[in-house]
Amino acid sequence: MVTLNPYLNFPGNAKEALEFYHSVFGGELTTSTFAEFGQADDPADADKIMHGQLEGDGGIVLMGADTPSSMGDPGTGGPISISLSGGRDDDAVLRGHWDKLLASGSEIVPLEVAPWGDAFGMCADRYGVTWLVNISANAS
Repeated sequence: MVTLNPYLNFPGNAKEALEFYHSVFGGELTTSTFAEFGQADDPADADKIMHGQLEGDGGIVLMGADTPSSMGDPGTGGPISISLSGGRDDDAVLRGHWDKLLASGSEIVPLEVAPWGDAFGMCADRYGVTWLVNISANAS
């Protein structure tokens, strides 16, 4: 099943913000830093959150991350991205969405296998909305 979730972008305070949302919505919070995935091209980004996910009580899912230095101010593209995700069974559907979003937009991160093993890509559509597509390496 393909899911669509809000993805919040932060200027360096994602850990603090996600912990706050965790206190509001309960559930389980997981975070990973850029250093943990070997993606800290700028040493200042090492401890920043590369991906955080809150699976709150009652089915609430909220994702977020710090914007790495190489991407500039998160305010330029808006503080919110939209995440489309699914499993291998959804690969064709998700790649179809990716192709349509990218057709009149621009690629930020190519849709390819990421350090965590899933296929991941990021693009901006023609309206400036940032989309993240994640295709899990595990069966859905």
